[in-house]
Order: sequence, then C-alpha cells, then structure tokens
Amino acid sequence: MDSVYHDEVEIEDFEYDEDDEMYYYPCPCGDKFEISKEDLLNGEEVATCPSCSLIIKVIYNPEDFQKEENQTARMLIAKA
Repeated sequence: MDSVYHDEVEIEDFEYDEDDEMYYYPCPCGDKFEISKEDLLNGEEVATCPSCSLIIKVIYNPEDFQKEENQTARMLIAKA
C-alpha cells in the first residue's frame, strides 16, 4: 500500500525528548508528529500525528541509529 505523506522531514529537524526517547515535529493541526527512537531502530520511517490523520516520512540513516545504540550499550557495559 502506498502511503500519501504530508511531507518528508530530515531527522535532524525533529526535536528529541531524552526522557521519553521520542522525536517530535510540528504538525499543521497544532499538535506534533511523533516517532520513537525504538521505531527508528526497527527501521520505521513514518511519524504520525495523534490529533489528525496526517503522516510524514522521516528521512534518516538507520545505520546511524544502530551505531549510536551499540555505542551506548558499550558505554553502559564499561561502567558496570
């Protein structure tokens, strides 16, 4: 099924909330598109708005997230 994206947005343009590990981007309806770090690690590329039916495609390199996650895991193991 082909999705009709409202827009395509680079991950760098999203706002990241470290507490809930979510990326947010303003939606025209006044709410925010959202996608979790876990979704991105799983290869997901669609951010949804909880208040309307619009979706956007997230432009990012999944390998960057895999590297970052591996690096974080190594740092945690090193501290243990």
